[in-house]
Amino acid sequence: MQLNPYLTFQGQCREAFEFYARVLQGTVEGIFTFENTPMAEDVPADWRNKVMHASLRVNDQLLMGSDAPPGSHEPMSGFSVSIQVAEPHEAERIFHALSEQGTVRMPIQETFWALRFGMCVDRFGVPWMVNCDRPE
Repeated sequence: MQLNPYLTFQGQCREAFEFYARVLQGTVEGIFTFENTPMAEDVPADWRNKVMHASLRVNDQLLMGSDAPPGSHEPMSGFSVSIQVAEPHEAERIFHALSEQGTVRMPIQETFWALRFGMCVDRFGVPWMVNCDRPE
């Protein structure tokens, strides 16, 4: 079994996934738009080039997402995408990139459980937690 976060956006899925690929050093495996599906006629003409499904691979992990059709998007809340890294400098790099033009909920810092931990919401509205555990 594998659990994969699936994020929905208001038309910025492609931009978000290209950004995440750079920040997380992953690979966008596929971006499929509404215009190339049987659903093309069911979405507004100006929405057909939006993302029906995207997938981003980071090592053996998969992040997926899409653009919610007009009128069906709900703001992201009640969760965070959690990133675990081995090195404090990598936690700092990722946190600062994700929080740029976003909102910092907790600055990245040392805590009693982690060498670095921080929480932010990126410019696309996705909440993130970045953690670098203390060595045991």
